[in-house]
Amino acid sequence: RGIITPVTLRPKEDGRYEIVSGHRRRKACELAGFDTVKAEVREMTRDEAIILMVESNLQRSVILPSEKAFSYKMRLEAMNRQGQRTDLTSTPVVEKLSGKEALSVTRIGNDSGESREQVRRYIRLTELIPELLDLVDEGRIAFRPAVELSYLQKEEQSALLEQISYADATPSLAQAIKLKRFSQDGKLNNEVIESIMSEEKPN
Repeated sequence: RGIITPVTLRPKEDGRYEIVSGHRRRKACELAGFDTVKAEVREMTRDEAIILMVESNLQRSVILPSEKAFSYKMRLEAMNRQGQRTDLTSTPVVEKLSGKEALSVTRIGNDSGESREQVRRYIRLTELIPELLDLVDEGRIAFRPAVELSYLQKEEQSALLEQISYADATPSLAQAIKLKRFSQDGKLNNEVIESIMSEEKPN
């Protein structure tokens, strides 16, 4: 009988249609041998489409940290283009929000069942280099240490990745905080990274 919930399309300026929600359903129908798929067409702007796409993707039962991170960031950017100031990627996790930024993040948190701070922490993950973010998705780097590591410069993250590969160990939260502090003081180099990563972790 095909799918129960139709895919959602929006008309494009060139006369074609774009799938907003239901990419996996369409693919499943294709694999099942269906020639057509149920669809509903809705008039919406590109940013409205991004917000709907993000919301539908977050309904899946299993979501990787990187997927959630970029979904939240995409939605904030779409809200930003709609006139709300929502660029949070450069603000510290502990810094208080104000005005429209707070309203935007709170709204995303309410919609997703996350706290405002947790939404902001996820957005910080988008500042990680892809190789470190892969380790987060694989569960090798825990979430909170990963947030702290996101404040390292890209070249510092690359140096850390080399040390992780060499030592076959990932930083604890305490080590990640220490790495971030040295980075902020402009004193993080290969020797410091190696020293911090060689510290004995508490049981």
